Amino acid sequence: MIEVFEESFPLARAFTISRGSRSAAQVLSVRICRDGHEARGECVPYARYGESLDSVRAQIEALPDGMSRLELQEALPPGAARNAVDCALWDLEAKRTGVPVWQLAGLERPKALITAYTLSLDTAEAMEARAREEAHRPILKIKLGTPDDMARLEAVRRGAPHSTIIVDANEGWSAEVYSDLAPHLVRLGVALVEQPVPAGEDAALIGLARPVPVCADESCHDRASLPGLAGKYDMANVKLDKTGGLTEALALRDAARAAGLKVLVGCMVGSSLAMAPAHLVAQGAAVVDLDGPLLLAADREPPMRHDAQGLHAADPALWG
Repeated sequence: MIEVFEESFPLARAFTISRGSRSAAQVLSVRICRDGHEARGECVPYARYGESLDSVRAQIEALPDGMSRLELQEALPPGAARNAVDCALWDLEAKRTGVPVWQLAGLERPKALITAYTLSLDTAEAMEARAREEAHRPILKIKLGTPDDMARLEAVRRGAPHSTIIVDANEGWSAEVYSDLAPHLVRLGVALVEQPVPAGEDAALIGLARPVPVCADESCHDRASLPGLAGKYDMANVKLDKTGGLTEALALRDAARAAGLKVLVGCMVGSSLAMAPAHLVAQGAAVVDLDGPLLLAADREPPMRHDAQGLHAADPALWG
């Protein structure tokens, strides 16, 4: 039996990007009960991809009972619905066999990972103050994509002079804006820029000098996206809510590397249940951006542990 239900996790602070602001993470959780075992998965529907809580719930509720993970890949397209069910089926297999997911997937034992920490969009003064508070973090991710981006970036660098900075423009720039800003990004030590231009307009990146690496996010969903990234991007952002689960995320990660792209493993704003499978994909990634649980005021029990070594693998009582 597959059950799906909505849950809300309050954020420690309002989270703002160029598209809007939120004060809670609204997620859909899946529970699969079979043969005396209970397994779970989580997804975050994203309006940018035409998803809503209701539409994703309907996709999941239409699935027949007893579906295998292989059958699921054909039954649903890449996206949030398939993600939650796919991850729950991996969890179910681990519980049935007593073998952790990392072993079932033929992976090495997962290690703690240093993750980026996101500063949401605000005034330059507020972002500088937040950067000072978080200056102990090795990697800070900045949400930009407005006409006042340089003032914000300069402010964050003043607040956190030693942190690595990555920038997410959320499709808010043009190729010309990227080129104009690139020398300043280099000067300020920015390590990469995520999706500077709208996904439908990224042909403008072909032949463009990219002194700061450009990472595809909205332009990269699953393996079918990879041919369209050639010549435009240096990295691919693998998110399970885009790939449609752990199964495709692992395949996309390996295919992206084979295509000469570095890999960033990212997330929507969700709980530790969503980060647990992504943590396996992120092993060996060039950049890890799995800070969802760090942004919450309250997480699931047991939460994923985060300390100076980074974000640790999930307790099997949570997932996997």
